[in-house]
Amino acid sequence: MGLPGIWERIFMPGASVSVIIAAYNAMPYLTRCITSVAEQSIGRDHLEVIVVDDGSTDGTAAELNRLQDVYPGLMRVLHQENSGGPSGPRNVGLEHATGTFVFFLDADDHLGPEALERMVRMAEDNGTDIVLGKMVGVGGRGAPTSMFKRNQPRTDVFSSRVYWTLNPMKLFRRELLERHGLRFPTDLAIGEDQLFVGAAYLHASGISVLADYDCLFWVLREDEGNITRRLKGSERRLRFLPRVVDMILENVPPGPGRDHLAHRHLTVEVQQMLADQLVFEPRETQKEMLAQLAEIIDPLWHEGMNKQLSAMARLRLHLVRHRMLDELLELIAFEKQLARTKVATPVLVDGGRALARYPFLRDPDRAIPDLCYDVTAQLAVRHHVTRAELRGTVLHLAGHAYLHRVETRDVTTQLVLRERDSGTEHRLPLTHTATPGLGSAEDEGHYTYDLAGFQAAVDITSAAAGKPLTDGLWDISLAVGAQGVSKEVRIGSKRSADVRGATGTYVVVTGEDLRAVTLYTTKPHGNLTLDLGETKHQVRPLLRLDDIRWVAGAPTELQISGRCDLTEYPTAALVLTLSNGSGETARFPVQRVPDAPEIRFTLPVSTLPAGTWTGELRLGKWTVLLPPPPANLPPAKWRRRGLPWYARPVRDSADRFALRVAKTDLIKALAQRIK
Repeated sequence: MGLPGIWERIFMPGASVSVIIAAYNAMPYLTRCITSVAEQSIGRDHLEVIVVDDGSTDGTAAELNRLQDVYPGLMRVLHQENSGGPSGPRNVGLEHATGTFVFFLDADDHLGPEALERMVRMAEDNGTDIVLGKMVGVGGRGAPTSMFKRNQPRTDVFSSRVYWTLNPMKLFRRELLERHGLRFPTDLAIGEDQLFVGAAYLHASGISVLADYDCLFWVLREDEGNITRRLKGSERRLRFLPRVVDMILENVPPGPGRDHLAHRHLTVEVQQMLADQLVFEPRETQKEMLAQLAEIIDPLWHEGMNKQLSAMARLRLHLVRHRMLDELLELIAFEKQLARTKVATPVLVDGGRALARYPFLRDPDRAIPDLCYDVTAQLAVRHHVTRAELRGTVLHLAGHAYLHRVETRDVTTQLVLRERDSGTEHRLPLTHTATPGLGSAEDEGHYTYDLAGFQAAVDITSAAAGKPLTDGLWDISLAVGAQGVSKEVRIGSKRSADVRGATGTYVVVTGEDLRAVTLYTTKPHGNLTLDLGETKHQVRPLLRLDDIRWVAGAPTELQISGRCDLTEYPTAALVLTLSNGSGETARFPVQRVPDAPEIRFTLPVSTLPAGTWTGELRLGKWTVLLPPPPANLPPAKWRRRGLPWYARPVRDSADRFALRVAKTDLIKALAQRIK
């Protein structure tokens, strides 16, 4: 890309980056790591690379010395005794850094060629202190994705998903780190990055997310020697998690912001600690660990958070809080089995709620609240539209829709039309149709939905409780219901290929008037919406006249042609209307070219009375003025009742179409010939 050209480089003296690499037994990955930094498009004049060799024994030190010769003046290599983790080397590197920005890079990983240039530009353009560059997993390593759905020029830790990635491989403004004295804790073998990055997030003046470029390639070593994978055991995690909780409690007041951060730890950290550590510990250690974990999470979890937690997370936290070790072990085994089979858990539908059949559901000996199993809000609505078209004033819809895991018994699905600005809604009945075998190809055939089909014919002249729908944007949804459970969903995003062709702008007859109706799909999701009354889609731009000429072989017939891009309109309503300023008018029908948007009509000028005629194309209340005729259009001549007549184009004061029709003045004509 090369975003800053030569002049920009000259005037960007402060936009430099210190890349800090903590290296321990990093061969052979180290070579690619260093090379990816040295070849960054930002240019070496804007880079310094500080590598701290943390007592490596595998040839890392020798390779660093070689690379120092390959890239003279770029690298600074510091050797030290092994510190036992990345915190010490990173802190050493930070003490030596002089760049405007700092980027921490693990020796196993490497950068995309334009990563630093793009991230620096993002920070400079938006005045932000931290930039997250998109991460890509390599060799089977899972990289975080939820925060990289789109570019976010400026956000914060509370209104985005950035907190779900707490590794330090990000661009930091060095002034932020120095102002708050931020360093990696050296007394932790794991989780030190969460304390450093979490504090940086909380103090940052703006955070940017660069999601449209692969910045960091996060490598899983073949020997799985990445430090986070080497360090197992519950004791290490139980040491860092309380400090993370304290950081949140000390810096974020109670409320939605604190809950947003707590959500990550109550789900990610707790689940990992139980599944990856607790199950491998001796029985007594498991009991001690569970008791400690319950105390750690207690300040973060309260009943008000339940809506934002999944049912599985609520159940897991309930078992932790009540120190139910055996039940936890069984739940962990159940979760692992779910992950292997990838089949959604069946549900129990009762009282308008759907409860997942997780272990101990309504077990009287455990007395676990139904809330821990309630997945009603998580139920997916699967839907597909096979027909969506207007015929006159009637909207025809068809397709299928069902609640995933809820059998289609006692179906109550309704069509919902809701006006976007006012919120006015109308719920209309549907015809439920059979869909034998639907769902049998999904979820390994565990669920079928035999009555999920729907058909609807909605007349816009009577859809509002017997009255016409008012002008506005009417979003089309389904309230999909079965067995007392109902969820609403916009429809149209999933549809048959031929449905797209059925959308468009229509002019329909409603009562004694013509009315514009547009059936269209929204962007970017593709949901169906009705636009009534030209709220968003105008009719007039769809009418165009662009060519005027005499018909070949018929010198008194003027042909005017153009386009009408309306999907449908009353053909007889499209007419050419002429007037001569004396109260006389003439109307001529306009034909549409079959199966094409072109329109054309012929004006027999020899039938017009004398006068200067102007005209317009009319479709109800919509009008389009006829364009000025070409300057080189010759006059037409004919005889009427034995007398000579002519018609010639003229330009009136409005520079529009005007046609002068008159008898030929014989004396003037003779005089012209004599001259």
